[in-house]
Amino acid sequence: MDAELLASVTGILLSLLFSYVPGIKDWFESLAASNKQALMGLLLLSVSGAVFGLSCAGLVDVGVVCDKAGALGMVSVFVAALIANQSMYLLTKK
Repeated sequence: MDAELLASVTGILLSLLFSYVPGIKDWFESLAASNKQALMGLLLLSVSGAVFGLSCAGLVDVGVVCDKAGALGMVSVFVAALIANQSMYLLTKK
């Protein structure tokens, strides 16, 4: 599994979590739109950072190089997570 796929799957799971899990769904829906966007963005950024950190620590093998170029490459991982998250939201939105 590569970093983009791992981040994409996580983005999809976050979207489904905040859309369907009772309690979490109600709390998330009560937030202002700008707060929802900021929270989701921060969570997805955290996912990208976690993928980089776990890969550099040797805990997952997703083909991330642990140097400056690898860190900059994580931008594509973040974008993949954003795209997957928002696509799933649009597909499952009522």
